[in-house]
This record gives sequence, C-alpha cells and structure tokens, in this order.
Amino acid sequence: MRPVFVQLQCQPGRTYEVADELYKREVASELYSTSGDYDLLMKIYIDDQTDIGKFISENVANVPGIVRSLTTLTFRAF
Repeated sequence: MRPVFVQLQCQPGRTYEVADELYKREVASELYSTSGDYDLLMKIYIDDQTDIGKFISENVANVPGIVRSLTTLTFRAF
C-alpha cells in the first residue's frame, strides 16, 4: 500500500458536506481541515497495482462540492 495525499478545494460553505461524504465512502485514512488555497487534506492508502488517477477520479473527485484537487505521491517515509 502506498500513502497518497490529496488536497481538496471545496465550494464555499460545503467543506463539512464534502468531509462527511468522504467518510461515508470510507476513502480517507486521515482527513484534516486546512488553511490556504485548499480546504481539506486527505491521506489515503492505495494498493500498488491500482491506477491512482482512476482511483481519485472515481472515489474522490466526483464528490459534490469539490472544485479542485491536488494529488501528491509519496516515495519514502523518513
């Protein structure tokens, strides 16, 4: 399993709805509200054989209220 971080920008006033939906889908390992350009930071674990772009598209980016996402892949934990 590989950890992947996804930052999510939500429509104004919809951050809590987005967070609730992500938890209902049981996608997030960890989910935080953040300041700055993005509203949420999510840590997910994806199997090494899974297409990350397809997984994000089918399980995260299609949540109503998400405007933009930024996916960061990880390579090594220190």
